[in-house]
Amino acid sequence: MNVEEFLKAVLALPEVTERDAFGGMTGFRVRDKGFCYLNEPEGTVLLKATREEQAALIAEAPETFTPSWASGGRFAWLEVTLATVDPEELRDLVTEAWRLSAPKRLAKTLT
Repeated sequence: MNVEEFLKAVLALPEVTERDAFGGMTGFRVRDKGFCYLNEPEGTVLLKATREEQAALIAEAPETFTPSWASGGRFAWLEVTLATVDPEELRDLVTEAWRLSAPKRLAKTLT
């Protein structure tokens, strides 16, 4: 997947806003909650995920998925290499990251 395809997928989600984030990355938010960050120079994306999903993906494809900085509670962050990820899988992961951050009513609008 390339950056343009990624941007098309993430910006197609309801109520997503884009803004500059830490370390020169581009952050994506839903109702002011961050769920995804693009590091274009490195060709990677950071996604919010459950701890279980993070562990499973890293075990399945360590060349594509690596752990990123952790947050407390039930969520973790996953670093994804755009050059090696399956585009459909990344679209699903971006949608799931969005759902983890979106208010429940808004999340239910996306079928």
